Amino acid sequence: MTEPRRGAPLTKARVEQVFPTLTPAQMRRTAAHGHTRALQPGEVLVEPGDSAVPFFVVVSGEIEIVRPAGTAETLVTVHGPGQFTGEVNTLSGRGALLRMRVAKPAEVIELDRQQLLALLQTDAEIGEILMRAFILRRIELVASGIGDVVLVGSAHSAGTLRIKEFLMRNGHPYTYLDLERDPEVQNLLDSFKITAHEIPVVICRGQVVLRNPSDQQIADCLGFNVAVDQTHLRDLIIVGAGPSGLAAAVYGASEGLDVLLLETSSPGGQAGSSSKIENYLGFPTGISGQELAGRAYTQAQKFGAQMLIARGTRLACDRVPYAVDLENGARIPARAIVIATGVEYRRPPYKNLSRFEGAGIYYSATFVEAQLCGGSEVIVVGGGNSAGQAAVFLAATARRVYMLVRSGGLAETMSRYLIRRIEETPSITLRPHTEITELEGGDQLESVLWRNNQTGYTEEHAISHVFVMTGAAPNTHWLDGCIALDDKGFIKTGPDLLQDGLNMARWPLARPPQPLETSLPGVFAVGDVRGGSIKRVASAVGEGSVAISFVHRALQG
Repeated sequence: MTEPRRGAPLTKARVEQVFPTLTPAQMRRTAAHGHTRALQPGEVLVEPGDSAVPFFVVVSGEIEIVRPAGTAETLVTVHGPGQFTGEVNTLSGRGALLRMRVAKPAEVIELDRQQLLALLQTDAEIGEILMRAFILRRIELVASGIGDVVLVGSAHSAGTLRIKEFLMRNGHPYTYLDLERDPEVQNLLDSFKITAHEIPVVICRGQVVLRNPSDQQIADCLGFNVAVDQTHLRDLIIVGAGPSGLAAAVYGASEGLDVLLLETSSPGGQAGSSSKIENYLGFPTGISGQELAGRAYTQAQKFGAQMLIARGTRLACDRVPYAVDLENGARIPARAIVIATGVEYRRPPYKNLSRFEGAGIYYSATFVEAQLCGGSEVIVVGGGNSAGQAAVFLAATARRVYMLVRSGGLAETMSRYLIRRIEETPSITLRPHTEITELEGGDQLESVLWRNNQTGYTEEHAISHVFVMTGAAPNTHWLDGCIALDDKGFIKTGPDLLQDGLNMARWPLARPPQPLETSLPGVFAVGDVRGGSIKRVASAVGEGSVAISFVHRALQG
């Protein structure tokens, strides 16, 4: 095997998995899915930003992977005989991150994206080797910041935090330059004629400058959606890429359905912000929500599902096939729809709340937020599992974690294993019957007042980081009256749709709604957005997978 000449740091134990060598028999089976091709030295096969990038297995010669930066290049690795190109973007069809060039006269086996997916789905042995390598290569790129994005921002900027989370949760590598800490930042700003008040700034592929961009603008700049046909009639559209939506995508695509996932920001949903889920089946040491979502999304891509980063603004239900209207004006039709839009934490009625969102008030506890508050005192508001996971995670780096709950304790709302972990962590202090009353500060949160709702006693603490994880409001505002909701705004499904409700919704079929089917035939709801659902990751995954059997029935008429 050719040892990679690398810019990305690799341990010896990982080299064989990140850059494996296929056997002659494996290469012959791969060749049956594509064709052979001769290449000449210096021939550029892929440039950063190219979509629908082919997959190459090197039969002889060498292909080098480099990171261009202006007129300079950084060598990332070299693929020799038996090795292959690609990483997770090869599956999705998203834009390439790096340049691919022939280093020595070469013969290769070439597969396009559809041929590669067919290989992954029909050859379990080769599929395992390729999928593991693709995932680990992306992990190495993210860890090394080797990509096509530079983020210039500030630790005191809410926009910077949002963009960091967007890139991290989409698994997209980036280089971060801090305005206050990096002395070379000003030169970069001057070269692009950027002023400090325009921070945060995203520089895509060294050319396009986005000033305080939205998530959608970043997705468009990086070509996240370039491979997706937004006019094509799909078998199934899944709205929301949380655990339930991802499960539906995996099962739907693996059973032959043409599946499109619609997601506003990034895979994972609310669960994607969980630092560690320790009671999910099959992961005895726990798994972070981001890791679980990333693996599930890659698995869905393996079976041919695609994801579109776009905001759905309306369910168009006045005619069949139904469609989802997007913020960009597109309308995507589908023969069936699964709604998996989940919930979001309720914004408590704190004075100055919106002023400090992203600048001291946070709604997730990931590595990005933990970096901001190491060695500090922090507050976690809420008594559910997400709040407990956040408290335990933050306690590893924070000086003190205060858990504030309005009730008398955690027993009725939190898993026992988390309660024990909290009780046994000396740096976590539980404050029952306690609510925040005031937030104070300038550009950043500086102090918090809280009050005991039984005694009335009020305390003020110089705390600059508050993690709010309370309540759950369903994301159903975009349904535009198409579907029956309960009195809390959650979607009614199956047996919960009594005959009176069906009559009001003008249910057109002789049969009753199937389990998980809404008041609109062929439209299903799964996960937290569904009324009566169990608010657990495993339950959401189960509903998403089970829904596909009902989708098949609906498609069959």
